[in-house]
Amino acid sequence: MVVALGIPSPPSAWASFAVGPLTIHTYALCILAGIAAAILITERRLRRRGVPAGLVLDIAFFIVPLGIVGARIYHVLTHTGDYFFPGADLWNVLAIWDGGNAIFGSMIGGVVGILIGCRRSGLRFWAFVDALAPGMLVAQAIGRLGNWFNHELFGLPTTLPWGLRIPATDPHLPAGVAPGTLFHPLFLYEMVWNLVGVVLLLLAERRFSLQWGRLIALYLIWYGLGRSWLEAIRIDPTSDAFLGIPANDWAALAAVAIGVALLVVQTRRHREPEPSPWTRPPRDRSAVGRVEEPVAHP
Repeated sequence: MVVALGIPSPPSAWASFAVGPLTIHTYALCILAGIAAAILITERRLRRRGVPAGLVLDIAFFIVPLGIVGARIYHVLTHTGDYFFPGADLWNVLAIWDGGNAIFGSMIGGVVGILIGCRRSGLRFWAFVDALAPGMLVAQAIGRLGNWFNHELFGLPTTLPWGLRIPATDPHLPAGVAPGTLFHPLFLYEMVWNLVGVVLLLLAERRFSLQWGRLIALYLIWYGLGRSWLEAIRIDPTSDAFLGIPANDWAALAAVAIGVALLVVQTRRHREPEPSPWTRPPRDRSAVGRVEEPVAHP
């Protein structure tokens, strides 16, 4: 008996299913599961600092919709050939249910949502994003599973036993490849990269008492480095290019640069620990747990 090597792609029918008149996309369920995980992790981390239960969910009501809008805008602007051509139906720009969301755009929109939510609640922006950093990597790891169901986010051909098998009839498959060709499963690589990043961020936070935005800076550096490598070997449909470099590569490099700058600036500006996660007293002090004692740097 011959055993086929490689990771099989799930049947196309698994990518979506009907519930009455509604079509549920598996990718969307993975995204929602990732969002839920990020909210739970962030709330758990902030409750240790005296932030009341439910506040993270309140802020998420700003983050999630603005993140979705940002993800869609970024995707459209970096895939202009798919939406702007003679005879194009411009309503497709809004057809988010047909796919087309970009993590870098969701990060931009999400930051706007965090700024609004933190300003309304009196929570310190840096305290929130540092608490969010590990949860973001977990959410992105879960979300990447949706790419497997959609037969996307794969790289150059490979002979490695964990290569991804793409059906010959799949529209994402590059033209001219030999039948049975395996591809680097970039979705899996990013899942592993993100989960390793969670461990490293938590260890660094424990060792160096990272606050004032320094943990989110490490997140940007780690995620940007991983994405820059993955985008370099990606061959399924990707973003528009500028100076011969895809937009996603530029965004990944920008994430690294912002992370390094943030880490340097915040380290120089704030050698002391954050006095509290609040910029002003919360409205309901009775709902707040213990008041955090400042933690001295080692």
